[in-house]
Amino acid sequence: MRIAQIAPLAERVPPKQYGGTERMIYALTEELVERGHNVTLFATGDSTTSAELHACSPRSLREARIPDPYGVNYPTLLNIGVAYSLQNEFDIIHDHTSPISLPTANIATTPVVLTVHGPFTPENRKLYSRMNKHPVVTISKAQLFQPGGINHAGVVYNGLAMEGYPFGPKPEPYLLFVGRISAEKGVHFAIEVAQELDMRLIIAAKLDAADESYFQTYIKPRLSARIEWIGEVDEAQRNSLMSKAKCFLHPVTWREPFGLTLIEAAACGCPVVAFNRGSIPEIVEHGVTGFAVGDVEEMMEAVEKIDTIDRAACRERALSVFSAKKMADGYEEIYKKILTSGAS
Repeated sequence: MRIAQIAPLAERVPPKQYGGTERMIYALTEELVERGHNVTLFATGDSTTSAELHACSPRSLREARIPDPYGVNYPTLLNIGVAYSLQNEFDIIHDHTSPISLPTANIATTPVVLTVHGPFTPENRKLYSRMNKHPVVTISKAQLFQPGGINHAGVVYNGLAMEGYPFGPKPEPYLLFVGRISAEKGVHFAIEVAQELDMRLIIAAKLDAADESYFQTYIKPRLSARIEWIGEVDEAQRNSLMSKAKCFLHPVTWREPFGLTLIEAAACGCPVVAFNRGSIPEIVEHGVTGFAVGDVEEMMEAVEKIDTIDRAACRERALSVFSAKKMADGYEEIYKKILTSGAS
């Protein structure tokens, strides 16, 4: 198949540090190329890929300090516009930039599949239900909890090529938080758990300007020798921290569509303790790869019994359920179904 992959431009593919969607796109693109497909990746010029790269921006928009790199901006609109202007060169277009791209995708004549990486909201549901010519894929069952009017092709869990991730059979006595410092990620809850249990917590996370007030009020005053913020880390640093951590804390306060760091932690043998929100019960197998809990009290109880988790079994499940190959299988099946039906 001739496949176009349209990536967001906020980060390169794969990202240097933060960027879950871009890691997933990289894994999928590489796997599709390995399977013999002719893939064109629309991404930043500093991206690394085995596919043909088509770049409308020389580097990631966050690195270029473009205002609102994750929203509507000129490079993003150009990337979408150029990709769809070349639609006749492809059998199918796989778009990862919706809902920004929905008006353009809806008038495309080439079959399109759109993976929704963010949450469905009352506002964007209107777009997805009205501009529903082409099907969408969700990254968890919980993501589409009210499907009315949305052209849903199915669920494909995110996957990564994690076979080379380091495995840590004997952890060190620290807890770990990785990702982004924000209220919705619940960093303050992770700190509360660590302080109540008198354990060391490493916070490896980026801080955006929009979250500065939250950081100054709820996080900075509680930092200490045992509650350490080390900033944003790259993949090698993150994996090393995960492989050595006693457990990974993920106290999200919203219905997260998918938590990529959860499968990465598990692949390093690091069990996860996460709040039972959104997709979490689909990702964390309770008692096998960690525990899905209801509140801070339950999170503390889970941390105290984390040694009951077999770290080798934790890694095994992550590599089998959330592999890049399994993800590519899911998307190939959807591509073929769309092309065989003659309608998208």
